[in-house]
Amino acid sequence: MAAKSPFRTTLIAPCGMDCAICSAFLREKNRCGGCSSANCSCRRHCTIYACPQVKNRCTHTCSDFPCRRLKQLDTRYRTKYHMSMLENLAAIKKDGIRAFVKSERERWTCTACGGTIDVHHYRCSACGKVPE
Repeated sequence: MAAKSPFRTTLIAPCGMDCAICSAFLREKNRCGGCSSANCSCRRHCTIYACPQVKNRCTHTCSDFPCRRLKQLDTRYRTKYHMSMLENLAAIKKDGIRAFVKSERERWTCTACGGTIDVHHYRCSACGKVPE
């Protein structure tokens, strides 16, 4: 049986990343608690999180949205992982964060076992199955 669903509003990073699908959050050893947690292992290297205009809120409220750094991050994620931070932020702005989290749960839950699909490796973190 899969673990309790990790999808929740507190796991949405200021850049639009859903930390629930991040390999750093899903791994067993040295697990990251997500960008809003005190034990976030990714945040110390994140220029978006460190930005004084963005800190602790989704960047779609920033006066410089989308900034060069966010555009670069979005390009990298669209190219390597087929996921867009800018699309995530647009969905949050349009329908709200709860609706976004619900759609993320539907998109990133493994149909075979109910585990969470790791966006960085594109496979279920519980059973290893690659989504169809």
